[in-house]
Amino acid sequence: MFNLAILKDTVAIHPVSFGLPPEQAIIAELNKKYANRVLHDVGLCITVFDLSEVGEGKVRYGDGFLWYKTVFRLIVFRPFTSEVILGKVKSSDEQSIRVSLGFFDDIYIPVIYLPQPNCFDPNERAHFWIPDSELSDSHQLLDTPVADRMYIDTGEVVRLRVEADEFFDDEPGPPKAQEGVAVKTEAKRAPYSIIGSIGEQGLGLVSWWNDAHATGGDTS
Repeated sequence: MFNLAILKDTVAIHPVSFGLPPEQAIIAELNKKYANRVLHDVGLCITVFDLSEVGEGKVRYGDGFLWYKTVFRLIVFRPFTSEVILGKVKSSDEQSIRVSLGFFDDIYIPVIYLPQPNCFDPNERAHFWIPDSELSDSHQLLDTPVADRMYIDTGEVVRLRVEADEFFDDEPGPPKAQEGVAVKTEAKRAPYSIIGSIGEQGLGLVSWWNDAHATGGDTS
């Protein structure tokens, strides 16, 4: 889930930080710049792990900063494909379930990766699964007894497998307009998102499998 990325950067240290040890001041500046930031094809930056190389501090003409060239290792969040992780259901809509890890909220489980057969209940705003059912039509599934449904409710702990991740570079630009009328902009996409699945044995709500073991049920 967490990895080390090796990066290079040039760091400016303000005169007010000259009293600190150079490494401490450099790490503080790097964390200001990178912490909670998504780097394309790298992941979500968490914090600096350590400094691998630090050059000699140099003063540039026109300012009083000390500039250091540095190579450092950064802790980043980027689960690998097929990794199994735990999160909490944040919300649901007709297309997918959104899962949160607390510090990261852009994990999505599309309908195709839910256990089959499943259906979205618009009244409960939640997807449900009916084990061992041969029904597939959503209208038929919505007519089933509520007691037969395994709901995936908001706040429930879910175990999912990572299927893929996606980076999106949203370059800022001037607003578009057509014939004097402003064009409605698309919904802002997350710079980094993860696609997960819960359609296999052992995946899904943790309570499903805890209940099955507690009752001695057969999950095969």
